[in-house]
Amino acid sequence: MNNNTKIKENLSGWTDRFKRLEEKVERLSLLSQLGQILNSTLDHKEVRRRAMEAATQLMKAEVGSLLLIDEEKNQLFFEVALGDKEETIKKITLNLGEGIAGWVAQKGESLIINDPEKDPRFFKGVDEKTEFKTRNIICVPVKVKERTIGVLEAINKKEGEDFNEEDLVFFTSLSDQVAIALDNARLYQELEEMFFQTAESLADAIEKRDPYTGGHTQRVTTYSLATAKYLSLKPEELKWLKISAVLHDIGKIGIDDQILRKTERLNSDEFSEIKRHVNIGAEIIDHVKQLRSIIPGVKYHHEMIDGTGYPEGLKGEKIPIIAKIVSVTDTFDAMTTDRPYRKALSKEMAINELRRCSGTQFDREVVEAFIKAFEKGEI
Repeated sequence: MNNNTKIKENLSGWTDRFKRLEEKVERLSLLSQLGQILNSTLDHKEVRRRAMEAATQLMKAEVGSLLLIDEEKNQLFFEVALGDKEETIKKITLNLGEGIAGWVAQKGESLIINDPEKDPRFFKGVDEKTEFKTRNIICVPVKVKERTIGVLEAINKKEGEDFNEEDLVFFTSLSDQVAIALDNARLYQELEEMFFQTAESLADAIEKRDPYTGGHTQRVTTYSLATAKYLSLKPEELKWLKISAVLHDIGKIGIDDQILRKTERLNSDEFSEIKRHVNIGAEIIDHVKQLRSIIPGVKYHHEMIDGTGYPEGLKGEKIPIIAKIVSVTDTFDAMTTDRPYRKALSKEMAINELRRCSGTQFDREVVEAFIKAFEKGEI
């Protein structure tokens, strides 16, 4: 072998090494980016979807799946599965120990299977139901504080290649980041649920001062969320709507019991006093920085489109959308609930009244959305 041949071989070897190193650096960079994307949201559902997109992208695979453990049923269910057969796959469950995913979940160990047809652990049921052909699979446990909560899969490495040990290292790192993101989202969800329950308990305590409005807050919240389904609200607005509906009457804590419990119609002075509850509510909430976004819903839910409402006589588009929704749902519940000075209207009569006042007292679009929800049996 002459010197030129040796030089060419050495150059070729160095070129291959450099290429592999370059690819590894690119994957490390991608892994870092994917980790940032995963942890940029606290929405549990969004974390799960991003996890699947990350698994598919990082492993250069055709399909990715996240299977979570249902501890009560001792089963795995496909929480998210990307690909054409996603809905079919999500209906399939596996017992712990069943299939490659079930084995990984049960043992808490990773697997690379490049010839699944020859592996006794391979479960053919998913392929049969989806008409999908699994060529190879890499599967790693998703662990939170040493407890396996699910598994992460990537199926069919593109360009016909096999999964390898380097893939496993990267996939395990991704799984660790998915576990952190899922746990953060879970903790946030639990805090949010605890807050809602606290708000509901507070609203219930205030409601108990008025014996004629039992269940009012819960119904207004249910009606408001049902109505919002037919309006173009952002996820953040939906959250503020829910809290606004729960706390819309919090200001009644500052109203005299004799007025709240009066069995006859209020006189003008008493009505002026009861109207103060919206400003009182806004003042209470203003002390909680994290809740200031709900002030418009609490303060302005008695405003009217034609400007004849209170406390500021706002008109039309100057009234916040959340306040417009609570206005409709609050009024509907008041009309369909018995009061000591009048009997409740039927729901059909109350709907007709909303229609009649649409465009003057109530926002037309909100009334239409409310009626859609009513007609679909959601109210």
